[in-house]
Amino acid sequence: MRSRTAAVASAAAACALAAVAAAVLPAGGGPARDRPAHSAPSAHAAPAPGPEAAPAQCTDPEASLRPAGEADGPAVQRIKARGRLIAGVDQNSYRWGYRNPADGELSGFDIDLVRAIAKDILGDPGKVTFLAIPTSRRIPALQTGKVDIVARTMTITCDRIKQVAFSTAYFESGQQVMVPKGSPVTAFDDSLKGKKVCTAEGSTAELKVREEPHGSSLLTVPNQLDCLVRLQLGEVDAVVNDRALAAGQAAQDPSVQLVGKPFTTEPYGVAMNLADTDLVRRVNKVLEDYRSGGAASLWMKAYERWLAGDLKGITAPPEPKYRD
Repeated sequence: MRSRTAAVASAAAACALAAVAAAVLPAGGGPARDRPAHSAPSAHAAPAPGPEAAPAQCTDPEASLRPAGEADGPAVQRIKARGRLIAGVDQNSYRWGYRNPADGELSGFDIDLVRAIAKDILGDPGKVTFLAIPTSRRIPALQTGKVDIVARTMTITCDRIKQVAFSTAYFESGQQVMVPKGSPVTAFDDSLKGKKVCTAEGSTAELKVREEPHGSSLLTVPNQLDCLVRLQLGEVDAVVNDRALAAGQAAQDPSVQLVGKPFTTEPYGVAMNLADTDLVRRVNKVLEDYRSGGAASLWMKAYERWLAGDLKGITAPPEPKYRD
């Protein structure tokens, strides 16, 4: 068990990172000079029926639309006319999307992918405006046209494909329990009885804990990092989160650990407005290029750079699935 002084210092550092994450920042550092105009909700028409619409019965939510070539549809034209891609991201998830304290740059696996999308559409990976979006606001941000895409460790689910469109899966994870070292909690099981569990509001972890509480009580917070702070301060006994995110948090704080095994499958996808089917196809084209090349692919290079230290043994990206 570490000292209270160390715990408070670690919590203060995490809080500082969370505070920085609230800023709206363009690609390349510094505060945004002009906040991008938000599109009105009516800017997106309802998707046409047929293969581009989400299936009526959901049996494979990961199945997306096949990649398109260079032809520009209305969503891609909108981005080109603006001259910037607007991306909803996380800025407090270590390894995925976070403000690097060493150089002040927005960094991580999701950030690299967003820059690749901007490069494909606009010819420049720096033509991105990043907006920090809390977990619970990812879908509303897309539905109202506040952002073009969300790349924020967002799991593809049957419920969500009714509300937003997804690319093919670009990463697969699973829910796992994180606790202080020495905790009697051993897994997502009855060892949680009588314990207080933290999850991010609107996350798949929240849904799972509500379905199977194992005798625990639930606290929800806006962002995953808030759960780490609550755990450090002793306000909760355990955190349920995607293993990919929790591994990064454990790397930040060696006094916590993951216990048990992942108990769900969490495929991450880039999310977009349901009406922006041309953008879905374009992003899937980017992902096809991103995955290609085996060990030399951009995907593997990003994995080795950001994730391999905490998530060992991954040898390839997930295989894409298509429904048309």
